[in-house]
Amino acid sequence: MPTLLDKIDATRVPAHVAIIMDGNGRWAKERSMERSAGHVEGVNTVRLITEAASEAGVKYLTLYAFSTENWNRPQTEVDALMHLIVIAIERETPDLIKNNVRLDMIGDFSRMPAEALGRLRQCMADTAHCTGLTLVLALSYSARWEITEAVRQIALKAKNGELEPEDIDDAAVSSHLSTAGMPDPDLLIRTGGDKRVSNFLLWQIAYSEIYVTPTYWPDFDKEQFYGAIIEYQSRERRFGLTSEQLTK
Repeated sequence: MPTLLDKIDATRVPAHVAIIMDGNGRWAKERSMERSAGHVEGVNTVRLITEAASEAGVKYLTLYAFSTENWNRPQTEVDALMHLIVIAIERETPDLIKNNVRLDMIGDFSRMPAEALGRLRQCMADTAHCTGLTLVLALSYSARWEITEAVRQIALKAKNGELEPEDIDDAAVSSHLSTAGMPDPDLLIRTGGDKRVSNFLLWQIAYSEIYVTPTYWPDFDKEQFYGAIIEYQSRERRFGLTSEQLTK
């Protein structure tokens, strides 16, 4: 069966795709189901899109799984989400290893339940040897928290004489972020239709191409993911330059 994967230019695949996975609750509400049912269905989409990213040749896939603001949701939903995330990742770890996918996490782990964090770190350790796609889960994550932490670390180094103020540049800040060592996202996808970035990778997405789809996350499939990459490949990335400068 023909697939949009065949239409992707393999020489211009985004190295890093970040996704704001939105719409689980609305998907469930429209079907007169509990919000938790949308989160459960969303886990299946995570599996599909991880496979799609690997098949397309993406090197890093970062998923906004749980924001620091999500801690303010009803406790029952927070507990269910945490339990679901841990169970799902543990269940998928053998397939991640089989498909050479390495698991990583970014976020404020001080707020996470110790047992959940320990189990997720075990999954990270189990996949540490994998050399294909890196699947990054943003858990208890906030870009403002991340930037604040980076500023605090840099200030402490300057105070201790380990870093001169004039040496603080973009690269220095980037090296103190939780994504240090990763390329910035080339493509940011948001499902669910909302046109905002929701405190996600604010520093890193400065020049990311943004793709918004009204499709709720549980309905977002491989073909739509491939379509987003094809749309990305149709755009001219100027990074502040003019089109004429790019052609010289």
